[in-house]
Amino acid sequence: MTETVYLNGEFMPLAEARVPVLDRGFIFGDGVYEVIPVYSRQPFRLAGHLARLQRSLDAIKLANPMTDPEWGRLIHDIVARHPGEDQSIYFQVTRGVAKRDHAFPADAKPTVFMMSSPLVTPAQEQVENGVPCITAPDFRWLKCDVKSISLLGNCLLRQAAAEAGAAEIVLLRDGHLTEASASNVFVVKDGKLLSPPKDHLILPGITHDVVLELAGACGIPVELRPIPEREVRSADELWITSSTKEVLAVVSLDGKPVASGRPGEVFRTVHRAFQEFKRRVMRVAA
Repeated sequence: MTETVYLNGEFMPLAEARVPVLDRGFIFGDGVYEVIPVYSRQPFRLAGHLARLQRSLDAIKLANPMTDPEWGRLIHDIVARHPGEDQSIYFQVTRGVAKRDHAFPADAKPTVFMMSSPLVTPAQEQVENGVPCITAPDFRWLKCDVKSISLLGNCLLRQAAAEAGAAEIVLLRDGHLTEASASNVFVVKDGKLLSPPKDHLILPGITHDVVLELAGACGIPVELRPIPEREVRSADELWITSSTKEVLAVVSLDGKPVASGRPGEVFRTVHRAFQEFKRRVMRVAA
């Protein structure tokens, strides 16, 4: 089956999709994006993803080209055009085509692109045994709460992780934890689940918020506060979360084991709760 994408009001084969070279997304990385996991053909936490899209658009002063119901219909349409029960929907909005000038054009029409890919979640071996990570200074820009398509910093960091054979790279800025190159990070210490507060240095994660909800429902104390590097390195457990990684335990950091070097009991409790939460979503979809 030919992969179908959406571009500026039309569905077409991916091989036929074209964007002008003067699109500001191509020239400046001037745009924002979202990635939505789809389980049993139903978008997961659609309202949360669309709210985050709106916050990103507001932050870069770009009018939303669609209403939430229009986005919802488009997302369901592209899901219906692909065979997989579980999909990953990527879409982005750029400021559109204009003469190359750093200042925003007055009359450019936003470019909207959307595609579907198979949703690849962690292998059971990764869930059971955990994954290795490394650390690095967080050298990205100071508006990480905007889900910008300008991801060169994240790409450089993710490549460093790949070259080190690590699943992710945990980022530290001014002696404190921020996030990872494409994930949020949790620390477990003395039975309490810790996460940095949401601010301009961290992208607010949809899966991150689901994990907080599930931890609360499981009776696990939660604290959002600055986390110094020493607490990251002395953690009882360390996790990464994202729309595609879901919830994964980090069992080594910079070549040293995290606590026992195995996924911990708090992780297993929350991971079971996350999987049951997904099954409920799937049953509703069915």
